[in-house]
Amino acid sequence: MQQFWEFAGNFWWLVFPLMGVLGMVGNAWERGARMRHKRRLEVMHAKAELKAAQAAARGKAVPAASLPPITAPTATGASAQGGAGSRETQVTQLERLFATHDAVTARWLEYELDVAKIIAFPAMSDGRQPLTAAFLRAKRIADGLRPASAKARLSKEQLAEYRNAVADFEVAFDVAERDARRLRDSTFTEDERKRLDTAKKLLTVAIDEAATPAERQLAYRRVREELDGLISISDEAIEVLENKVMLELGPVATTTTTVTDAAPPRTETPTPRAPEPEPEPEPMPEAIPAPKRPGTTPPPAATWPVPSRSSGDSPGRVTHPKPHR
Repeated sequence: MQQFWEFAGNFWWLVFPLMGVLGMVGNAWERGARMRHKRRLEVMHAKAELKAAQAAARGKAVPAASLPPITAPTATGASAQGGAGSRETQVTQLERLFATHDAVTARWLEYELDVAKIIAFPAMSDGRQPLTAAFLRAKRIADGLRPASAKARLSKEQLAEYRNAVADFEVAFDVAERDARRLRDSTFTEDERKRLDTAKKLLTVAIDEAATPAERQLAYRRVREELDGLISISDEAIEVLENKVMLELGPVATTTTTVTDAAPPRTETPTPRAPEPEPEPEPMPEAIPAPKRPGTTPPPAATWPVPSRSSGDSPGRVTHPKPHR
């Protein structure tokens, strides 16, 4: 006993780290207990959904109130709990139900249109799974009971029926999603898992913008071949994938022109020139008269030689007049 007290007196400071270790162990145990409790509730709810799906398949309707509550409250739970004592108007209730209905549908479309999620969680697209089949039935019922608009006039029974349908739709999707994330590809064989892994890698290449168009096309065809017979992909999902694979290319500007497109050369007809006018002949100088002599008669004035314009004479020939005798 004396040795124990000596040890405690020398190493009393070990109490503080031991308290921290014990606190961490206690917190870990508490978190584990919460997780076990949550999983137990999920298993109970999944079993109840399975029983409801089996009963619906046999033609027996199971009310949603018989299902155990899930861990987190749904968006429709608050309005359902209020019941007739709620002060919300019918329009406000329908708008809230529409928002919940559209939100669940959008979450479901993420699994239906994204090929990567279809490969990762194939159970969400497999109608043979009981929980997935129950969700699809709940979706069809909720879509059928949905009013045309929030301003539609509904009776209290119709409003309560649509509220319950949306609640069943939301709960069925949550349960089916949890089950699909738990199963993943465990329902496939080893060879089928290898094909799914290959499809995942090829899908990354098919939607990679850095890859060439030929590489994307080849990867896309390989993805279709690997998934053929394993997973059923909807036409909408294939269209979305093809839009990702086929990137838009800008128009190619062409600067060359063909001979047929080019305008024919213009041929100008030469305009005939007007004949230039002939130069007028220069005026001839007058003859200078000779001086007169007394007792003589002056001879007639001699005329300057004039070029002949007759057709018989050669051009430039000069004819002299004959003197008078």
